[in-house]
Amino acid sequence: MAMPEVLDRIPLLSGVPRSVEELPGGMTNRNYKVTTPGGAYVVRVWASDGSLLAIDRDAEHAASIAAARVGVGAPVHAYLPAEGVLVVGFIPGRTFTEADLREPANLPRVARACRQLHAGPRCVRDFDMFDIQRRYLAIVRERGFRLPARYLDFMPQVAQLAKCLEIQAEGTVPCNNDLLPGNIIDDGDRLWLIDYEYAGNNDPCFELGNAWSESDLPLDHLDELVTAYYGRRLRNKIARARLLGLMSKYGWTLWASIQDGANDTIDFDFWGWGMEKYERAVAEFDGPDLARLMDEAARAD
Repeated sequence: MAMPEVLDRIPLLSGVPRSVEELPGGMTNRNYKVTTPGGAYVVRVWASDGSLLAIDRDAEHAASIAAARVGVGAPVHAYLPAEGVLVVGFIPGRTFTEADLREPANLPRVARACRQLHAGPRCVRDFDMFDIQRRYLAIVRERGFRLPARYLDFMPQVAQLAKCLEIQAEGTVPCNNDLLPGNIIDDGDRLWLIDYEYAGNNDPCFELGNAWSESDLPLDHLDELVTAYYGRRLRNKIARARLLGLMSKYGWTLWASIQDGANDTIDFDFWGWGMEKYERAVAEFDGPDLARLMDEAARAD
């Protein structure tokens, strides 16, 4: 369906003067800024088979509303699942880059935004990367998608990680679970978190470890981020976030494999994107720190 037809099906945007600008980014949606006399909006149009990627659009909608209610997410204006469309308010500000997350002064701001989200209403579903990774792996094997060399060799270590992290588990909170730099917006005063496709109740250390991993930040930045989140330095939480950051790399690698094999609507090198993560995961699996990190994560601080 052409974009004008999509907009005409949205009551808020139909029959009014409007300008449309496609926004950069988006690997499972096409995003458009639509400006009208009444305000500016972002129209998110689905561009992939979300079911393959464990995306639940109704859950995304509910999480977006919850994030808006606690003041960390954009307001939600319309949801048309039959049209594959979600409309949220446009947040004036600057989209973060990896360079912003490498700036130590921004880490407490990210931690504060995460705490705000995590203190809000629980999501309608859970998100556990160990479960997601197994689901992705089944899809990759069933459909004959590409699997990186040695990928299955690390499954025994993944099982050890899961058991280790159960020891000091402290419950789950509503998480975004996908804090790429592009999903953080700075309005000059505070940070906003956007894009709730993968939102679900999860270990808060996954949120922190995933944000660290997605931007390939230095190790001391993870230390600072976790310390800012908890208000004091907790060695077991830092180790926990690092292990979950490793698991995020390992799991999102298969997300990339599925996108590489199934998504022909977005021109993007999904395989290259995934392999960059996988190579960093392999370095950690093969590196000298894994046993120590599991020991630290299993201890009371």
